Amino acid sequence: MNLFRSEEHARNFDGFTETMAASLMPVSEWADIFSNPFFKERGRPDYISWMRSDAGAAAFTKLRGRLPRSSES
Repeated sequence: MNLFRSEEHARNFDGFTETMAASLMPVSEWADIFSNPFFKERGRPDYISWMRSDAGAAAFTKLRGRLPRSSES
């Protein structure tokens, strides 16, 4: 993940493409996304089983709803 000071700086990046535009969000938004239990519970000894449980499935569903979607998907 590249961090830029502003959207303008990101758009001026040599590797920038319009498909990346959907992922331009403030760091606070990304921090909130990565605070989802799907990431926070990775240290569990039963993480794989937990992912398949109702709680894990709910966390994944919530995570998918928060992730940006490119205009091509």
